[in-house]
Amino acid sequence: MKTWLQPIAETCAGIVELIGIVMLTALAIYTISVAIVLLLRGVNQHEVWQQTRQKLGRSILLGLEFLVTADIIHTVAVELTYETVFVLGLIVLIRTFLSFSIDFELSGKGLTPSGSHVETG
Repeated sequence: MKTWLQPIAETCAGIVELIGIVMLTALAIYTISVAIVLLLRGVNQHEVWQQTRQKLGRSILLGLEFLVTADIIHTVAVELTYETVFVLGLIVLIRTFLSFSIDFELSGKGLTPSGSHVETG
């Protein structure tokens, strides 16, 4: 890669990573704050729990998207080696597994203790 482009790409990767971290933190604090307010207002605990899980799950997915984007920018534009590509591949695999797992949970489909599928939402 052109030497003049590397600092720009590194800065962009850092900014996108910072956005992801801020989003994860801010949305988690917001979600917990909303849950506390709902509980103080006397909303059903089970309902608050479900809403909080949904909001937090979506927040995590959104934050992960930004963090993976930053990793891709860094790997492809700044430090393209076999090792970094391998690490990026692992990160994408883990993120994909997390996304599917969280999405599966958010969709309301889960397993009963006996192992059979059941709608929980």
